[in-house]
Amino acid sequence: MPVHSGGVSAAENIEHQEPAELPIDGLSDAPIEPAAIAEVAGNAAAEHLSPAFPERAAWGTASKLRAWQVEALTKYFEKEPRDFLAAATPGAGKTTFALRLATELLARGTVDRLVVVAPTEHLKRQWADAADRVNIRLDPMFKNGDGMFGRHYQGVAITYAQVGMNPEVHERITAGGKTLVVLDEVHHGGDALTWGEGIRLAFSKATRRLSLSGTPFRSDTAPIPFVQYAPDEQGIRTSISDYNYGYGRALKDGVVRPVLFMAYAGQMRWKTRMGDEMSASLGDPVTKDITAQAWRTALSPEGEWMPAVLSAADKRLTEVRRGVPDAGGLVIATDTTTARAYARILQRITGERPTVVLSDEAAGSSRIQSFAEDTSRWMVAVRMVSEGVDVPRLCVGVYATSASTPLFFAQVIGRFVRARRRGETASVFLPSVPGLMALAATLELERDHALDRPKDAEDGMYNPEDAMVAEANKEDRASESLLDVQPFEALDSQASFDRVLYDGGEFGTGGEVGSLEELDFIGIPGLLDPDQVRDLLRARQATQAKRSKGRVLKDGMPKAPEPENRPMYQTIKEQRSELQRLVSIWSRHANEPHGSIHAELRRMSGGPAVAQASIEQIQKRIDILRGRIGNRR
Repeated sequence: MPVHSGGVSAAENIEHQEPAELPIDGLSDAPIEPAAIAEVAGNAAAEHLSPAFPERAAWGTASKLRAWQVEALTKYFEKEPRDFLAAATPGAGKTTFALRLATELLARGTVDRLVVVAPTEHLKRQWADAADRVNIRLDPMFKNGDGMFGRHYQGVAITYAQVGMNPEVHERITAGGKTLVVLDEVHHGGDALTWGEGIRLAFSKATRRLSLSGTPFRSDTAPIPFVQYAPDEQGIRTSISDYNYGYGRALKDGVVRPVLFMAYAGQMRWKTRMGDEMSASLGDPVTKDITAQAWRTALSPEGEWMPAVLSAADKRLTEVRRGVPDAGGLVIATDTTTARAYARILQRITGERPTVVLSDEAAGSSRIQSFAEDTSRWMVAVRMVSEGVDVPRLCVGVYATSASTPLFFAQVIGRFVRARRRGETASVFLPSVPGLMALAATLELERDHALDRPKDAEDGMYNPEDAMVAEANKEDRASESLLDVQPFEALDSQASFDRVLYDGGEFGTGGEVGSLEELDFIGIPGLLDPDQVRDLLRARQATQAKRSKGRVLKDGMPKAPEPENRPMYQTIKEQRSELQRLVSIWSRHANEPHGSIHAELRRMSGGPAVAQASIEQIQKRIDILRGRIGNRR
């Protein structure tokens, strides 16, 4: 393979590699010894690709790799395994690493063709563009019906769905030469049984397989092809990465941006499928079904919560653009209807029509590309922008979807952490619900894919929050067979600022939308190093604490001290938790959905739904379940 010099990866935003880079002098025709890679690690992928930020030159020289990329290459060439899993946080430079490895294997003659498997149509075109810059020609337009790619190409860029539909075609391509298969975001290999089987069949004869993942875990137990599993200390089979570069280390290296999570709570009111009118505060410690319905109410474009949060996010974007003029925002919506509604709200707020992306078709990809290259403010998308799509200027996000798995959450946040220069920060606005708060607080944790469930898991799920919304929907459907139902209806939603989550800590004392408490955090500068972010958050927290001292009520009287007696809500909170625990136990024993059990208890004991039930009414339901469980034992 010929070697040239040039820029760095646009696909991976490698513009500032100063904290973690090593000089590259060139690539000789002779094989590179493993010990020498750290000193002369190849240049092809890093040299050919143009700067991610065209307005300024790349930070440092163009012919440099990041330290983690050199480490991963070193580890690979120590043994040159047939299968290698590299897990690196989104934005770290997985594409550059993969293309650097591909050019070296092609140059050595270890392989003579390359197959890249990506999750979406947009990503396979993105891979083809990036490969072209390192002089590797991939065909992203290849269709299964073509049978074979043209001789003017060195391989193909395809999707997991393509492989699943006709694995025999890809088996012939793979077996027709010495093939390197790159499985981008390899966890998608377990998305469907046919996909996993197809990938295993299509690429079992590959000479080399490189698996990449920014989120090397799944919420289910579907095995991922070509990934190695081994029992951990608890005997649970978990995936093993050959090289891992997590968010925490990348943040210290200055490779990714720090993320501020702006959590918003508020009062919700809705009508259930059973016709009951209910209300709850978003984020209150209530049952999962109440949480899911309050969350669903908040996301309704008909209420006041979404407009208030979108307005706050736009104010934050304005602040960020003072230091990052081309900074953009992204709203992740649950479906096309709400996405269009959010776009209309944003247009009223900003006076500018946002980019709307509703599918993974060619038109959607072109809209994403156009947004990535212009300086407009907002893009609204339905899930498809959650993974791998490269829009380096995204700095502000709104998590307006009911999806709550750790995998999806990490993929979404990955759209905002891709740093172009030092000091850029990311801000993500999200509902203040327990599942999302837990995920935001543990963003830096590395996770592996587990094939087994812990026997002591409280509700039989390894990650109980993963299926929060799905479980609530299942309970709703179960209730439909018992009672006459009507469609769920969001009646009213009001937003309030809750708190900021950053680096495992919480900051802020809450406040109304538009209050000084909210503006303290929305107004944080958009260009700060991680330590500066932490120091400023602490300072704002201290300011709010001083402001709240001596605060008087609206009638001018000082705030009354908290009563010494135990508040009733604490008793009700504990009762609800106990009731939910017993419902989970009975659900496993009787194989009944939670919703059916709650509905039956309500008919037997009388009274309203749990959210409105009194101490006596909840206690009666607890006693009924305790009696049942005792008799069963």
